Amino acid sequence: MADVHSKAARSKNMRAIKAKNTQPELLIRQALYARGFRYRLHDKGLPGTPDIVLKKYKALIFINGCFWHGHRCHLSKIPQTRTAFWLAKISDNIARDQRHQTQLLASEWRYAVIWECALKGKTRLRADYLIDCVEDWIINSNSKSLEISGASVK
Repeated sequence: MADVHSKAARSKNMRAIKAKNTQPELLIRQALYARGFRYRLHDKGLPGTPDIVLKKYKALIFINGCFWHGHRCHLSKIPQTRTAFWLAKISDNIARDQRHQTQLLASEWRYAVIWECALKGKTRLRADYLIDCVEDWIINSNSKSLEISGASVK
């Protein structure tokens, strides 16, 4: 199946996709800041370059796009053009994320993964509930990891 966009239009669309300061990331950052948390952003010295670093709590937060990180949900659909390329790319991203998570589990850091579908789409969680879960994990939990996706917290 041919792409519905010209090569130039597709290139322009792909360039517009941000890796940092995405809308879901900004929502989480603003909510944490409003609750008194102070953090650093995008620490390249840590595995996976976490979106939010809460050094005081030894906690890291990754806000992952469902498509790019291979989350199986309604927001993640493999394109019908260049399918083999996209499957390989997403598979590589998943493997890299798993390597980083293994490295973090072996360190003193704890990490949370908040999936894009927890913040938008038909399965999104209420924002105050999501932040309550994150805050409780940061302050009260001894768990090394937390995963929040649309309609579920693990």
